[in-house]
Amino acid sequence: MVGTAMPPQSQFEVARARFKKNAFGTPVATAISIVVFTGLAYVLWNFLNWAVFQAVWSKENVDMCDAHSGGACWSVIDARYRLILFGTYPFDEQWRSITAAIVIVLTVIASCFPAMWQAKRLSLLWVAGFVGYYLLMEGSLIGFERVTTDGWGGLSLTLFLFAAVVLLGMPMGLGFALMRRSEMPVVRWFAVIFIDTLRSLPLVTTLFTAAVVVPLFLPDWLVGDKIWRVIVGFALFFAAYQAEVFRGGFQAIPKGQLEAGKALGINYWSIMGRIILPQVFRHALPSTINMVVVTFKETAIVTIIGFFDILASGKVAFGAPEWSPYYIEVFFFVAAIYWVFIFSLGQYGEYLKRRMALASH
Repeated sequence: MVGTAMPPQSQFEVARARFKKNAFGTPVATAISIVVFTGLAYVLWNFLNWAVFQAVWSKENVDMCDAHSGGACWSVIDARYRLILFGTYPFDEQWRSITAAIVIVLTVIASCFPAMWQAKRLSLLWVAGFVGYYLLMEGSLIGFERVTTDGWGGLSLTLFLFAAVVLLGMPMGLGFALMRRSEMPVVRWFAVIFIDTLRSLPLVTTLFTAAVVVPLFLPDWLVGDKIWRVIVGFALFFAAYQAEVFRGGFQAIPKGQLEAGKALGINYWSIMGRIILPQVFRHALPSTINMVVVTFKETAIVTIIGFFDILASGKVAFGAPEWSPYYIEVFFFVAAIYWVFIFSLGQYGEYLKRRMALASH
């Protein structure tokens, strides 16, 4: 009699069995797990008690915050969320700011789908996204009230800075990595000096130089707006680090592949585009995702040079005397926004790694 094959276990069942074995497999492991889980439950309960069960939620009930000292005062968010999300953008025009933020988010999401992974499609998508963002935020070109870049702020500015820096910095980083591998000494040493110089400087120094120092050495017609100089400076800083990430990807590939391609008569750029670079991207992906996540968090540094990103707007939100005691709630709200975007980027990175792992088999 032929036995019936057992159905394969689901990933959940495998994970549950592994957890049970590791956490409660021995008496010592059981004791440690009980202590750890009890401590975590205690911390979680106290947090929920403060953040949810005893919290004050409405700005109309702000008087209860002092008497309700056991819980969070989310009234500050109810009263000041516009300032946190939109910064100094004109109150009556804030719908443009949130629409511009949605445009950038949709542009990023659309570019994550494999169907868009073609140079022409991605170029058109990002040009349309950035043009749409600028037209909405600036306004005068489409008949709205003009808002200069000094008035941009909040979440939409954070998203715009992040997207622009990554969009410009990623191809520049690849270009510097290729220049560093060049057989021409002048090109190679220029890339080495540039990358090592940028990496030896703090980001705040680079941004300060772009915002304040560079205009001193340029003619008036070439100075441009401060936000564009900051984006270029930030993108160059990102590119210097990303070039080293790509360099590690190149070093993981045997040199014989390039030599074999040349022996077959394939030109350099075809070898790079069809053989070498796909492997480089696969090897560099984990570090690239880390760079992208760090860049999103580092957009908060622009507050030092006068821009009101979401973190700076949060600080202004509790700057008024009546709201100053509730700075923890404001920081929790801002941190939750950062977490949503960073967690999403991390999960997308995991998806890319799984997809590339399947493609390599």
